[in-house]
Amino acid sequence: MRILVIEDDQKVSSYISKGMKEAGHTVDTADNGKDGLFLATTENYDVMIVDRMLPELDGLTIIKTIRGAGNSTPALILSALGEVDDRVEGLRSGGDDYLIKPFAFAELLARIEILSRRRDNTGSNQQTMLSAGNLELNLLSRKVTRDGISIELQSREFRLLEYMLKHKGQVVTRTMLLEHVWDYHFDPQTNVIDVHISRLRSKIDKGFDIKMIRTVRGAGYIIEG
Repeated sequence: MRILVIEDDQKVSSYISKGMKEAGHTVDTADNGKDGLFLATTENYDVMIVDRMLPELDGLTIIKTIRGAGNSTPALILSALGEVDDRVEGLRSGGDDYLIKPFAFAELLARIEILSRRRDNTGSNQQTMLSAGNLELNLLSRKVTRDGISIELQSREFRLLEYMLKHKGQVVTRTMLLEHVWDYHFDPQTNVIDVHISRLRSKIDKGFDIKMIRTVRGAGYIIEG
């Protein structure tokens, strides 16, 4: 696995780099946001580890920029900011996971491996198109359209919609979403799912009378069609 580490704390960067190399991975590093963005947009990586607070360009701006350019490389955000609002902001900016400092290297490695496996599984899936009514999702091009109109989704929103479309006609519970979209095997007691469902709805329903995602009170959500 080829990993990009964007971290301005030299001790933390060296710690991560050393551990990842010992685990058999290739690592490139950048100690500021400008250089990190350059590497992220000119090289190919399997996973990126991005510190939130960086000189010249902050981590969330880096992720927003590459997502806007169509780069879907999984990104794990490292930060000392651990409040619920901080984590939600990181995920809403396009981050795929969020790890609070200080952290155990074993946990970081496990999270990185999960992000990489999930990407590989998606890429090898024989089914390339998912749909419900006039809503379509292309797994190869990572494009979403409704009635032919292109819809821009962030990485987490895309995975959320992908999972729901794969379970079209079924009630998808919060626990299912936490386990399969966020890789949480416990309820972190946050409103992260509500936030992402709300944002997804606002994007896929904009300009349409028929609403795609229905809330099943006390159970979860469902896409029919």
